[in-house]
Order: sequence, then structure tokens, then C-alpha cells
Amino acid sequence: MTDIPADAEARRAIAPVIAYPNDTLPKCDLDLYRAARAGARKVDEVMVAPRDAGSFRVTAGQFFRISSVEGAQVGDLNLWNANDLSERFYSGKTRALHGTHLTVGERMWSTFPHLRPLATIVDDTLDWYGIDPFGGSVHDVIGTRCDPYTHNLLTGGQYHHCCHSNLTRALADATGMSLTDAEPHVHDVLNVFMCTGFTRDTGQYFMKASPVRPGDYLEFFAEIDLLGALSACPGGDCSAEHSSDATACYPLLIEVFAPDPAALRGWEPPQVNGYDRSHGR
Repeated sequence: MTDIPADAEARRAIAPVIAYPNDTLPKCDLDLYRAARAGARKVDEVMVAPRDAGSFRVTAGQFFRISSVEGAQVGDLNLWNANDLSERFYSGKTRALHGTHLTVGERMWSTFPHLRPLATIVDDTLDWYGIDPFGGSVHDVIGTRCDPYTHNLLTGGQYHHCCHSNLTRALADATGMSLTDAEPHVHDVLNVFMCTGFTRDTGQYFMKASPVRPGDYLEFFAEIDLLGALSACPGGDCSAEHSSDATACYPLLIEVFAPDPAALRGWEPPQVNGYDRSHGR
């Protein structure tokens, strides 16, 4: 066993430092977004079946809402630049900038070299949940997505309705790509409505019953033209397991809303990151 240093407690007592202070991030004008949303009209909707995924498109300046409609259900969300699939949601950097769980005023950031907001959360009916006594909260960017490879590793089984596979099929259908070509574009997700955290004793990722109720929703403002895919997770409310045909699962509704263009006067889609990409050469 490793010797415990004499100053072990003093080392543990050192205060943490926030790695990425985010007070200098570009500000989002929530008042402008909300005023535009108030007069927006619904232009599209997609109902995502349980244990399956659906795709949707949103134009820059529009809004999209993900709603629970029948029962407690979590969803795994992927977002891409609709005109360039290489620019997609970057969960790791979003987590570093905003924390492990997202809510109103926080953004889904894109991959390098773009690193700009893809979407901004403008409304969240679960914002009351906060952080529970176990350290759990909702809408996480720490879980990856349930997938058939980990399922096979842990159980030896072949399961085809994991969120990874659902998203792969949805992207292939939306773009006309083969499953083989679509799969590398599927990426780590925003776990919409999912309640998660890390255990304090072992540091393991945990999930617990989502507090989502029929009628709850998470709503976003599209900062650029987006292609999205959402999987209604085979874990249902994720209170017990995922990658299962035994768990009760429910559909999720995606709605797209278009505001009057005049309501967004002065707003422009964000530019790509300003780093010159010289990398010291």
C-alpha cells in the first residue's frame, strides 16, 4: 500500500480553481430570443417513436422544442451544421465551459476548428430540479450514449436499438448515406431529461429516474442552420437500465417554430472561432 504523506489532509484541503471561467463568453440576448419566440409560428414537427430516433432540420434563427408527451422518457440529442457535418456538437468542451448539466442561457458548442454556439437553451421546465442530494441533475453532457459495442462488451449480446444505432439510422435516412458512412458522424450527446451524476465514493457515472412529466420540455434557439437527430432511449426514464426491450418507453415530440424575421433584427449567426490556426508555425 502507498504510504500516506504527512500533509495528505492539507493537500486535499486545497481549494479548487475553475478551469475555464466563463464570464467572458459571448453573451446571448435571452430577452431578444424570448421576444422573437413569443410571436413564432409552428412550421414542423417530428414524433420520435420509443426505442427509435428521428431527424429534423432547423434554420438559423428558428426555435426547436423537445417535449415529453406520454410518459417519463429521456432522449439523446445530436446536432450538426446542416451544411457541413464535420461541424457538430462537442459535449466535452460544452461540459468544460458550462458544467456537467445544461439549462437556460447555456449553449451547445461545436467542434474544432469552429468552436461556436450551435444552439442556445431558452426554456427548461425542469430548471426547478437543480442538484439533488446525490449530486444528480438533468440534461447532462457527461454520458456518452448507450451503444451496441459497450452492450456487447458487458453482456455479449447483440442489441440494435441503443441510442448510437438509433442515431446512426436516423442520420443515414436524413442524408442518404449508408449506415457505414453515417456512423462516424454520430457523436456524444446532450442527454435531454436524463438525471445523472457521479457517485461521491467511487466516482462512477450514475443515472436515476428522470423527473420529466408529460408536458415538460426543453427549448432551443438555433444559432446556425442545424440538422438534428434525437433518440428516444431504450432505457425509458433510466431508473433501472438502458439497452432493454423490457423497460417502459415513450415517444418524444420535436417541434420547430419560425419567428417573424423582424423580431430578430440585429441578430446574426455566430462566426467561426477566431484562432488563426497557425499552431505556432
